[in-house]
Amino acid sequence: MRDEFRADLHTVSQLLVDMAEGVRAAMREATRALLTADRKAAETVIERDTEIDEEYRHVEERVCDLLARQAPVASDLRAMITALHVAADLERMGDLADHVAKTALRRHPSPAVPAELRPVFTDMAGIADRMAAKIGSVLAKPDAGLAAELDRDDDAMDDLHKSLFGVLLGDDWPYGVETAIDATLLGRYYERFADHAVNCGEHVVYLITGQPAPSAG
Repeated sequence: MRDEFRADLHTVSQLLVDMAEGVRAAMREATRALLTADRKAAETVIERDTEIDEEYRHVEERVCDLLARQAPVASDLRAMITALHVAADLERMGDLADHVAKTALRRHPSPAVPAELRPVFTDMAGIADRMAAKIGSVLAKPDAGLAAELDRDDDAMDDLHKSLFGVLLGDDWPYGVETAIDATLLGRYYERFADHAVNCGEHVVYLITGQPAPSAG
């Protein structure tokens, strides 16, 4: 029975790794669609969001089944709780990539982001990609130190988010209200993507230590 439980737990862990890889790829493609007006990339992200949702449901179903059949305690119960929380955050990260792709598609064939904002969104996307990669790593091989690094990455994302508002609120902003609203929402999508990545890291720290992750700052 114990070997069966471990095998089921490994399956859940692999589903989470697959979700992390999926949301990383989704945000990459969504960013490409955003910055290059790539309609096909945007449509691909939107279509594949259902796959991430399905993986989330699979995690929920397997965890609920394990809880019912095995009644885990101590570290095993922490693993189950962590899996549910991480899956929920990853699912939301997939939704945020989907929002970016839909913004790109709505503005097609024009780029959704004016040239002046492309550098900041490129940098935000780079941080998002790095954070998603770290999530995949710590889910495949739990590492509290690497998980804790996500807080510092989030600080960098917050700084970029603030700099974006500096441009949008400048007196010389030439693109009108609609473009400013799009850029504001896009900045929020990337910022929230990073927040959910931090949540995943905190859940992994809890899994390893049994203690809540220390608050940043």
